[in-house]
Amino acid sequence: MKILIALDLSPHSAGVVREAASRPWPAKSQFLLLHVLDPYPFAKMPISLERVKNSVRQQLSEVAQPLLEAGWKTDTDVVLGRARQLISKIATSWKADFVLVGTSGEGALMRVLLGSTARSVLRQAPCSVEIVRPSAKRGKISRQARMKVLIATDGSEFSLAAIRSVAKRPWPEDSVFRVIAIPEPFMPLTEFPNFELKEIENLNTAALKAAKRYSAAGAQILAKAGLNAGEGTPLPKDNDGREIVKEANFWHANRIVLGSHGLRGFDRLTIGSVSEHVAFHAKCSVEVIR
Repeated sequence: MKILIALDLSPHSAGVVREAASRPWPAKSQFLLLHVLDPYPFAKMPISLERVKNSVRQQLSEVAQPLLEAGWKTDTDVVLGRARQLISKIATSWKADFVLVGTSGEGALMRVLLGSTARSVLRQAPCSVEIVRPSAKRGKISRQARMKVLIATDGSEFSLAAIRSVAKRPWPEDSVFRVIAIPEPFMPLTEFPNFELKEIENLNTAALKAAKRYSAAGAQILAKAGLNAGEGTPLPKDNDGREIVKEANFWHANRIVLGSHGLRGFDRLTIGSVSEHVAFHAKCSVEVIR
């Protein structure tokens, strides 16, 4: 597996790399730590630009140490341009399987960061993307402890791809997984007075059965891979994105995994609102699988 970690070299960048170093990865995985340096402020100062590039290379080398100490092949690169455009292009040329983008995870600042670089990567990357929110632990790197992974599915091929991605990867011992499918909600009778109550009940019943079928199928895939997997079908009181975040908070999930597309698909330029909402608002790391 090839994992590109896009870093802005802010104080939380080291936490993103420590997080990656603490995880189990497939054998022979390799990492590329990337920083995109905007040359515009140095347009008339080429000597200063070169000095900054050298400084950034040194910082990347220092930040990369946890991965190197863990035994992973790790390269670093500094490129000139705009991060929103170049991260996805480099992910394509390097043939990355995953792009990891860090956030500080703190309120409005996090949303600003996501609103620029991470949002663009979510929409444009050719591969799966994870918005990484590092754990609060500091100090010596140790292998990651038991994890709680929440996987959202709607039965689409993209959701199945997300579940299979989880099934084929190594995870910390004793990790637990929960596959949820949220029944597609139907508007209340007051919104559609021409519908009979019985019709609405039948539609809701059918949606619940479909959701249970989707979550059970996902849990079965994980169980066949030897993972400890449960299932659930939360009854919606809000839109799907908010429901997924609420479930993750209630269950104290360490990570959320979901497909990039839903049953209705989405335009690559406007990523599905569910995936984007979860990436923006979850308290834990979020994987969007392509």
